[in-house]
Amino acid sequence: MPDPHSEKLLWYLFGGSRGGINRMRIIDLIKEQPSNTNQIAEFLKMDYKSVQHHLIVLEKNNLINKIGEKYGIVYFISNYLESNIEAYNKVKLKVDSKSKKK
Repeated sequence: MPDPHSEKLLWYLFGGSRGGINRMRIIDLIKEQPSNTNQIAEFLKMDYKSVQHHLIVLEKNNLINKIGEKYGIVYFISNYLESNIEAYNKVKLKVDSKSKKK
């Protein structure tokens, strides 16, 4: 069941912060292909430490889950995000269109 407050959280994480675009890129990648930190960094051509930071923020806000240990950790989108994917898509569309205007 969708959370009525999810859109506010998503706006905060993706539209209201400097790292929002990269967090959306990470979510979009692991939504299609669960990956580890190194795979995400390589595929998105991002710094490994930056990816780690964004993953911590996303996990802390219950948008992703991890399975495994140390370098074997693989990230997946969470059940919470899956059940609020319409709100995510709505926020993503607005953030994407806003960033293209710049």
